Amino acid sequence: MRGFDQSSDALFVYLSPESFVSKDHPLRPIRQMVDTALEKLSPIFSQMYSHTGRPSIPPERLLKAMLLQVLYSIPSNVKLVEQIHFNLLFRWFLGLGLDEQVWDNSSFSTNQERLIHTDIATRFLAEVLDQAKRGKLLSKDHFSVDGTLIQSWASLKSFKPRDDDQDLPSGKNPERNFKGEKLTNETHSSTTDPEARLYRKSINQEPRLSFAAHLLTENLNGLVVMSSVTQADGFAERETAKAMIGKIAPRKRRVTIAADRNYDTLGFVSAMRDLNVTPHVTQNTTKKGRRSAIDGRTTRHRSYAASQKFRKRIEEVFGWLKTVGLFRKTRYRGIKKIDWHFTLAVTAYNLVRMRNLGICAT
Repeated sequence: MRGFDQSSDALFVYLSPESFVSKDHPLRPIRQMVDTALEKLSPIFSQMYSHTGRPSIPPERLLKAMLLQVLYSIPSNVKLVEQIHFNLLFRWFLGLGLDEQVWDNSSFSTNQERLIHTDIATRFLAEVLDQAKRGKLLSKDHFSVDGTLIQSWASLKSFKPRDDDQDLPSGKNPERNFKGEKLTNETHSSTTDPEARLYRKSINQEPRLSFAAHLLTENLNGLVVMSSVTQADGFAERETAKAMIGKIAPRKRRVTIAADRNYDTLGFVSAMRDLNVTPHVTQNTTKKGRRSAIDGRTTRHRSYAASQKFRKRIEEVFGWLKTVGLFRKTRYRGIKKIDWHFTLAVTAYNLVRMRNLGICAT
């Protein structure tokens, strides 16, 4: 017998979002780990908000919504709120009932700004790493460090002399003639994002307005231990690496740090040894006659070869952040805001990695 296309809106709904999510859905262990971390952060949230006035969007739901934005590559807050409105999976993850009203995107953005001006993203990452530590997923002695470029949310047309008071040409896509003009960070800056720097990582790449993103990972499972975003220049990778490694180095037992040939400089290697860190850096002998700062005393050990093998996992993290996390080109302006969102994206990567390793919140 033929069925007929008849539709009617039910007056009452007796189902919850929980009933629509399968028991083996990959978001289930992630939600469990996130809820455990947010429970530890609850006292901090209480200190951030006033105890009078109209209740805000719960900060726990804000963070979980931003995690969904990273995990599902949602490009804007408008599309995120739209997804939350009709996506039962998102409602379940956030703890929203079917009949609960979803906030609008302007309220979401306003409440989001309050979190961005705190260190809650770093604390959230620390709580997730604490779960990984209890699950024995972190190496205590072997780490890797690397950096990459993130293209800024600014056009090269906005890069003009600092003493130029003339307004940019009007129009949706105005013309700008760079002929005969020498573009340098010393004399020029972007009117869209003044903190962005014109930089290229190699002579074969086109210079772009960019920021430098840095990661410190442990070598057991490739989880990110620390992250940072700085201005892009020729020294940013090594200087930021020294700062990050310095936070884990003061300890009795010696640790190793793996890095690519960009870190093969006398200054970086000496700084690592001063911190009681063994630098397992790739030897930079690409230029004829160049002498590496790493000699046979380091490269002859089997641990050096192991570090060189496992350090390549950090490239997988950058690949995930640039594709899934949409950090090939940032959607934000200013180092502080970009760094905050980058840390949250790193936390999302760790959650996915920990889920794949079979850990549950403890």
